[in-house]
Amino acid sequence: MARVKGGLMAQKRRRNILDEVKGYRLQRSKKKRVAREAIYHAQLYAFAHRKDKKNDFRRLWTVRINAALMSFGLKYSRFIKALKDRNIELDRKVLATIAVENPEAFGRIVAEASK
Repeated sequence: MARVKGGLMAQKRRRNILDEVKGYRLQRSKKKRVAREAIYHAQLYAFAHRKDKKNDFRRLWTVRINAALMSFGLKYSRFIKALKDRNIELDRKVLATIAVENPEAFGRIVAEASK
């Protein structure tokens, strides 16, 4: 039986790996072994950072709401407690958006919560 050489598939594998690391610096974009390790770490970080992104946005919304509340002389924690006591069910994302884009409406929400 004739011998089958694997050069074509190896070349294709190498090309696919190096295509994925295009734009990386130094050896990571040139050498297959280093590139494969770079892909592995990049995928790990991407997974972890997708999870972190949710916490980052919640922190951002909290900061925006707190900044908007300063003009009303309220603190964030007391405002959230007042909303819960009044059964006003607006999440932090919506509150932050209203505070940034429509301060008058946010003022009405604050007034309703602090009655």
